[in-house]
Amino acid sequence: MAMETWIHHQGKGAWVDNGDDGMVDDDDDDMVHPHEWLAKKLARSQISSFSVCEGIGRTLKGRDLSKSRGEFASKQVLSKNLAFLLCFASFCAGMFFTNRMWMVPEANDIRWTSRTEGKQFVDCDLNVVLKNEANSSRSISGSKHSIETVDKAISDLEIKLMGARAERETIMKDPMISEGVKNIESTSKRKYFMVIGINTAFSSRKRRDSVRATWMPQAEKRKKLEEEKGIVIRFVIGHSSTSGGILDKAIEAEEKVHGDFLRLQHVEGYLELSAKTKTYFATAVSLWDAEFYIKVDDDVHVNLATLGMTLAGHRTKPRVYMGCMKSGPVLARKGVKYHEPEYWKFGEVGNRYFRHATGQLYAISKDLATYIMINQNVLHKYANEDVSLGAWFIGLDVEHVDDRRLCCGTPPDCEWKAQAGNICVASFDWRCSGICRSMERILEVHERCGEDKNALWSTNFMQTTKSSS
Repeated sequence: MAMETWIHHQGKGAWVDNGDDGMVDDDDDDMVHPHEWLAKKLARSQISSFSVCEGIGRTLKGRDLSKSRGEFASKQVLSKNLAFLLCFASFCAGMFFTNRMWMVPEANDIRWTSRTEGKQFVDCDLNVVLKNEANSSRSISGSKHSIETVDKAISDLEIKLMGARAERETIMKDPMISEGVKNIESTSKRKYFMVIGINTAFSSRKRRDSVRATWMPQAEKRKKLEEEKGIVIRFVIGHSSTSGGILDKAIEAEEKVHGDFLRLQHVEGYLELSAKTKTYFATAVSLWDAEFYIKVDDDVHVNLATLGMTLAGHRTKPRVYMGCMKSGPVLARKGVKYHEPEYWKFGEVGNRYFRHATGQLYAISKDLATYIMINQNVLHKYANEDVSLGAWFIGLDVEHVDDRRLCCGTPPDCEWKAQAGNICVASFDWRCSGICRSMERILEVHERCGEDKNALWSTNFMQTTKSSS
């Protein structure tokens, strides 16, 4: 390797190549210092790039700064680095600030440049930044949608799992459910269209007989109704405070004759209607996989085909709460009918309840019945069962359907509507909260306001009740 040697040339010192490995110094005081000579040599080698935005594979090196000296060189390097950092920051912002909080001015061709002595050091096209930002936004938006879809699917599966667990616990812990029903439950359940629970009491034998004689099919027809139409109808009752007493034995004897009871793990009592309603829905959804669950009193007349067609119009909705919606006064005075002991929770005296379905008949979709089953241990019970049901759905994304056909009056009201082609779903007297003297009058209501005898068997409920789960 050649070695530069120090010699005198025309009165000035200079560095020259002598091909030796040593360095010779001359005694002349007029010399060119080594750092000046090195600066000139580097200038001849054209090491002049200072930016990653210029040249191929160039990076900032400490040795490159030897090209210039003094304050001007320092400012020059600082200017180049500042321009590079600004360019890089804008690119990063475009990639990560997808919420558009950092806004880039809209323009077709925007460039940031920094020039020194006519030489361009930084040339960063913001069109690239904008494109990167748009692509990132679309990618993140698509990913967010996919995540939301997966989260919803997981949530639905979790609800089904909790429902299945609560369903099994409800069945296995209920001593009132026969072993035959439990064995049936162990097999795959079929799909049903609707389950109708007729709320009854120990003292209501005559009411039950009047319902059996009018709108509730009996024996083989009831079995055919379940198999062909997917409609289950049961009288709903718990047990007496004295388990195995005379009242329970009377129900057991009646069950042997008709086979149309759903016995609940519940102690009967007028002040326990909210608890009974909650237990009914939890038990019904455990036993029958239906689209809708209905509660009706045993002194109300029902047209089954009209009820089925009304519900069929809402079967595509996930959470439906249907009935005649009302908002009655909160009764704070003790001793009156429908007194509300927790009246203070509803604000000042004289306030009214939130909207809820009247208690004579209401229907809920499967999702809501499952919700009640899963959360039955923490759902609060008010004195009135219809208020309690409405309260359980407060805060949920539930569609309230106010259908006045579910609360028609007895003749002549329901009769006039039937003659006009607007057949009622249910009929009763408001002043009696049911049909007054229903044992005597329900047959009259059935004859004057009832639908055609063949309506139930000729109506097609969209053939969804025969599919298996």
